Amino acid sequence: MSSGNLSAARLKGDFDVERLLAELAVLERTQWAAQRTYGESLEPSEDTVLDWRVLPLRSPDGRADRTDPGGLGLVEYATTPWLEKTPYIQSILDSLPTELRAVRLMSLGAGAEVDEHRDQPYGLAAGWVRLHIPFVTNPEAVLTLDGQQHTWQPGTLWFGDFSRLHSVRNGGSERRVHLVIDAYVNDELLELFPAEFRDHIRWSEVLLNRPEIPLTEDELTDFRSTFAIPDAFLYGEPEELADDSRPDRPARLRLDGGRLVLEVDDEPRAALVHLGEGEFRALGWTAERTVKAERTGDGLRLRFRMRQGSRMEETVRTAATAAA
Repeated sequence: MSSGNLSAARLKGDFDVERLLAELAVLERTQWAAQRTYGESLEPSEDTVLDWRVLPLRSPDGRADRTDPGGLGLVEYATTPWLEKTPYIQSILDSLPTELRAVRLMSLGAGAEVDEHRDQPYGLAAGWVRLHIPFVTNPEAVLTLDGQQHTWQPGTLWFGDFSRLHSVRNGGSERRVHLVIDAYVNDELLELFPAEFRDHIRWSEVLLNRPEIPLTEDELTDFRSTFAIPDAFLYGEPEELADDSRPDRPARLRLDGGRLVLEVDDEPRAALVHLGEGEFRALGWTAERTVKAERTGDGLRLRFRMRQGSRMEETVRTAATAAA
């Protein structure tokens, strides 16, 4: 395996297919909804017109109507009522040695095809990965990922680097059902990867999950402020962060329920998670995007940072602190 061919790997773990299918049968009685994505508006997209149905088992605030993977927000990810009906699936999720984000059962109908695209930001360099456990498949249900074709078998656990170009075509006569798990990257999760894969990882390019370092409400008070936020920080690529052609947007940090909340254009967008030394990520994001607040004589200096592995882009804004 070459260092340039780390697009997919089978991880440690084999699961009882009969039990998976039995719990899938229980969930068949529920209403699966159309797949949605999460785009530049920071809101879920419209339903897809494809025969691509989703049942969320874990979603923002545990909402059963959120078929999208979610993004930055004001609420934690939580289990939906559907997961309570599937103790075996729950035990599998509990066994994964990392924090989880969205977990969804995704069904691609016979004859359906998903065009080539990338899922961003995902991959080891972005700090979270997308894992698959197939439940139902057929020889004609093919994932093409980074030019390689895959038909993963039921009961196995797979990593795919879906930040690379990929497409899916179900040319068979029955649907393709996978459990899709979005997981934060840490050392324990990487132990599930095969040795050959691990031997070729460029470890300096892996963005490991950083735990929250809680602050008291009194400590958070010092970060209340108003400022201009770079538009690209909310939704853009690292190379766009310093693009002066994209106007800044009015923003502020305020306290709400013991958490620091980011408001943009007078709308609350995300709760912030403290990673240490005044550096915060948004709830629902990794350290792929952070803001570091440094006290100055008359306010704050805000360092907006975007990372991709070892690469980091940064731009600085000043902030006026709020009166006590």
